[in-house]
Amino acid sequence: MKTPNKILLISASLLLFGCHKEKESAQAPEPKVEGEKLILPEKGPQLASVSTETVEARGDSVLRLNGRVVWNDDMTVRIFAPFAGRVTQIAANPGQQVKAGTPLATIASPDYGQAQAEARKAATDYMLAERTLSRVKDLFEHGAAARKDLDSAEADFARATSEKNRTAGRLAMYDGASNEIDQSYRLKSPIDGTVVEKNINTGQEVRPDQMLANVPQLAAPLFTVTDPRQMWVYLDVTEEALPMIQEGQPLTVRCRAYPNEVFRGKVQLITDGMDPVTRTVKIRGVVDNAERLLKSEMYVSIELPEKRKAGIQISSRAVFLKGDKHFVFVQDAPGQFALRQVTLGAERDGHVIVIDGLKQGQTVVTEGSLLLEQMQSSLSGT
Repeated sequence: MKTPNKILLISASLLLFGCHKEKESAQAPEPKVEGEKLILPEKGPQLASVSTETVEARGDSVLRLNGRVVWNDDMTVRIFAPFAGRVTQIAANPGQQVKAGTPLATIASPDYGQAQAEARKAATDYMLAERTLSRVKDLFEHGAAARKDLDSAEADFARATSEKNRTAGRLAMYDGASNEIDQSYRLKSPIDGTVVEKNINTGQEVRPDQMLANVPQLAAPLFTVTDPRQMWVYLDVTEEALPMIQEGQPLTVRCRAYPNEVFRGKVQLITDGMDPVTRTVKIRGVVDNAERLLKSEMYVSIELPEKRKAGIQISSRAVFLKGDKHFVFVQDAPGQFALRQVTLGAERDGHVIVIDGLKQGQTVVTEGSLLLEQMQSSLSGT
């Protein structure tokens, strides 16, 4: 049990300790404003809410995007049947190298036979008209034929010539000859390349308007011939990244199938329209595929060196808007912060480029900027 003297001694000690704490509290420094600087006590609670980082001049960086590999349409032809008929023979398969004029398939086509018959008839009519004109000319020169007979023969010959040229030209367009009627159309490759797609089987019925159908199986080409040693890549680029890309800019393509392989190419085309749904711009690149490792419709990652302006890169959290201008707080010394107006550039991936207003090596506030702005406004009466 405590004695009265001990109780009095403890009470006096507590009283003296409380007075000492009140004196310390009264002497603790408070936040203040000196000129343009906000000064916080080094051990004050306000500093606990403030985070900073030292800014550096941005170095070279890479813009990373996703893309899709497709055939190079400048070196690709998708082949459909120009005549209706039934497939009787397949002469080419995927992976086969072909030259221009190489037969790919044979189609038994009454329509093609009709074109052959028309060309043959036109050639016969031409020969008859030619002989008739020669005979009438001879009779006219000897006074045995009237002028109107000569004019009629010349007109018949001109019509026969036109029809012969038309029908022969139609067959020549499909590499056909007018000296036979076999109704057998040979579907040929119009270019040198590799057969990369075949959607045709023996006995299959084909027709020339199938590419207009809305059924994917019918709309597919019978053959696709291309040179797979050079491919296209398509990228969907946002508005923010668009200023960093230009035509002719080099690009690097990587794919998951070959993580150690690097494919080189360049930006070939930046389209003029924006997709209203995805709000992206379609960009096309051309890529070297000499080893034929990239495949059509393969998803890839693409790296482009950014086209950049000089500046300082800082966290977007460091910047705040005051009126219509952007500001940051710069830490000049521990607990001392100065407000600086900055001019901003592009913003991406949580960082923003400061074109003017900061220097390399300065320390900016990344957390607590709004708290400092409110304290400075309150203490300065603004």
